[in-house]
Amino acid sequence: MSKKRILITGAAGFLGSHLCDRFIKEGYHVIAMDNLITGDLKNIEHLFKLEQFEFYHHDITKFIHVPGELSYILHFASPASPIDYLKIPIQTLKVGSLGTHNCLGLAKAKKARILVASTSEIYGDPLVHPQNEEYWGNVNPVGPRGVYDEAKRFQEAITMAYHNFHQVESRIIRIFNTYGPRMRLNDGRALPAFIGQALRGEDLTVFGDGSQTRSFCYVDDLVEGIYRLLMSDYHLPVNIGNPSEITLKQFAEEVISLTGTKQKIIYKPLPVDDPKQRQPDITRAREVLGWEPKVGRSEGLRITYEYFKSLPPEEWYKLPKEFVSSK
Repeated sequence: MSKKRILITGAAGFLGSHLCDRFIKEGYHVIAMDNLITGDLKNIEHLFKLEQFEFYHHDITKFIHVPGELSYILHFASPASPIDYLKIPIQTLKVGSLGTHNCLGLAKAKKARILVASTSEIYGDPLVHPQNEEYWGNVNPVGPRGVYDEAKRFQEAITMAYHNFHQVESRIIRIFNTYGPRMRLNDGRALPAFIGQALRGEDLTVFGDGSQTRSFCYVDDLVEGIYRLLMSDYHLPVNIGNPSEITLKQFAEEVISLTGTKQKIIYKPLPVDDPKQRQPDITRAREVLGWEPKVGRSEGLRITYEYFKSLPPEEWYKLPKEFVSSK
């Protein structure tokens, strides 16, 4: 019997590469697609020798052609860190709109089930805490973060339109802060930024007074939630994240304790529209998927730190990627 085939966009990225691993393990034929603007082939090079894996270097904002049958599509192509989407704002908007449109069109043509990766950023700087799926958000559409937030909000809207109008089988996941091996040390998010500074012997930079909160989910837990949602019969958005909330000041202190370094915390002005609170209400995930996170922050942090520490030291000092100009 032939293997079921799944297309994963953004496959060379942090989350996409872990999803490739999971679906290979589950016995699928994985078709990976990435334009490598923010992704890295090193994340998936261990899969190239496998017969059940193939890679397409392709920009999904252009027409997507995949020969043969497809059972599932996981749409994870998008810049996901502030450094990325502030440098390539137009490409961020295009992958959320044109790229999602193309993926949904492919799902319709192939009669495939599609799961799109949305984000907690659709809640903006929330006025409801913790955030549940019924909350519509508090987003500044013309602020610097609007290119990412509104791209994801449009992505959800067009996915629901295809579900309702074309009867495309769709799933929507709202991903909260996730961490683990294969993150980029220089991507601008708190966890890799703190660990990178600790490895380089630099003081840890906290923006604002450090009272803003985040909730960190280990990547294996997230992948399990994605898998369960894809296989479920539920088409409305589902939060997947770890509800264990911590201030960024406390988190920086945890990283200093973990790494055994002697750095201090320094404070810089808070970026525009930076959310003050971020904590998922995962009631729906528990009830619909029977899912909740299993990996505690101390264990996940230890694994992630060991991964970063094992990288060649030149990786610790590597500058963020330079991108071609947006068109």
